[in-house]
Amino acid sequence: MPARPTPTRLPQDADQVLRLAAQSMFDIFARTALGMMVVDRQHRIVWISEGYKHFLPALGFEREQDFVGRPVEEVVPNTLMNQVIDSGRPIVLDLLTNKAGTFLVSRLPLRDEHGQVLGAVGMVWLNESPDHSQSTMQPLMAKFSRLQKELEDARRELATQRRPKYTIASFIGSSAVVMEVKRQARRVAGTDSTVLLLGETGTGKELMAQGIHAGGHRATGPFVGVNIAAIPDTLLEAEFFGVAPGAFTGADRKGRAGKFKLADGGTLFLDEIGDMPLGLQAKLLRVLQEQEVEPLGSNRVERVDVRIIAATSRDLQAMVAEGRFRADLYYRLNVLPIRLPPLRDRAADLDALADHLLEDIGRRIGLPVPKILTADALELLAAQAWPGNIRELRNVLEQACLMTDELVLAAAHLQPLLGGAGELQASPASKADAGKPLHRAVAALEAEAIRAALKATNGNKLAAARMLGIARATLYEKLGHLE
Repeated sequence: MPARPTPTRLPQDADQVLRLAAQSMFDIFARTALGMMVVDRQHRIVWISEGYKHFLPALGFEREQDFVGRPVEEVVPNTLMNQVIDSGRPIVLDLLTNKAGTFLVSRLPLRDEHGQVLGAVGMVWLNESPDHSQSTMQPLMAKFSRLQKELEDARRELATQRRPKYTIASFIGSSAVVMEVKRQARRVAGTDSTVLLLGETGTGKELMAQGIHAGGHRATGPFVGVNIAAIPDTLLEAEFFGVAPGAFTGADRKGRAGKFKLADGGTLFLDEIGDMPLGLQAKLLRVLQEQEVEPLGSNRVERVDVRIIAATSRDLQAMVAEGRFRADLYYRLNVLPIRLPPLRDRAADLDALADHLLEDIGRRIGLPVPKILTADALELLAAQAWPGNIRELRNVLEQACLMTDELVLAAAHLQPLLGGAGELQASPASKADAGKPLHRAVAALEAEAIRAALKATNGNKLAAARMLGIARATLYEKLGHLE
């Protein structure tokens, strides 16, 4: 039987040597590091070196006694000292960035004789100061600083792109119905409640959504809009909730954030909410209630803080009755409904709208455009049904601007561009509508305009919708009322 090895015995003074070595190393670190701190098991700072005191003003502290004794995560932004204590694992080298600067740091756990973590010690070795330009670590620090600046610049640019372009004042008009809409919008802008914008296509729902966002406390946050009708049903879930890294074949290895995540801290505008498939409506309802999203292919739930503004040109109540829209989602969205009036109900705003649109058209096309509409031109415009509303009005004015060099637009310039809609106003059928209630007369004009467009396009509904300046879904909805 082989002899059992004799255990190595440490000299009797080994403990003393180890203690002296530890003390010596601690003293060396305290002298050579730019700064040093010790934190106890409860994450409280119990000691800082003389060098570390130089960082206190940048961290917002004037006196050492106001800093020492506080939990480290409360007074040192982005610190990982608490994680070192909780995990017992050292972080030998790391880059730390906060309002005091960017630093090369080490974080080591402190243990007792039984191996239990008592706290941690942190050392600051290097910062981005020119004084350390000769350091072998300076290239790494410089690269990190450059990448961080590029990231911050990209974030600022992205934030600028997602800021609203319009305010509530951008909704042009001073008619009674428009002033009431603006009053309602200003009232809800200061809340976080869900808003439902109702109105025909082209009435300015997205503009009003941006205005409500800009008028509230989320104005500095992102405004993210998504047109549900423009996205294939199969892609909607990924568009809303995002995709985890490698969730499916061909997916981005880094993953992709969804619209809810992009809008975190700001507003998500859901345009044409009536076009959302029933299957996705249940998932949307859960996100609205819980303020949590789960990316495709992930088991991790992410919290989001998003204000919802939805919009539709459809009759959601009728869709609920027909089983095409969830009642619970409708009630969740219909908290603060605002109905935007069609252009035919605000003829008093035509003059101001035309002036604003002509100015914008001139700026965009880069050509001199007419600045004035004659009285007969305004009278002709006021007589139209405008199924495409302000979008259709803009289209007519832009065409007129491109087809004439004159600086005054008269009815003669506009009449050829109004097509069947212009002829309707002088037709016997239109005259026969005299004396009818306004909504019935408007409905009759819309019906005739739709029939004329379908006839002119040989029944092509997409082409007819474009001619009328309305969405194809809106045309189908109006056709349903005609049948």
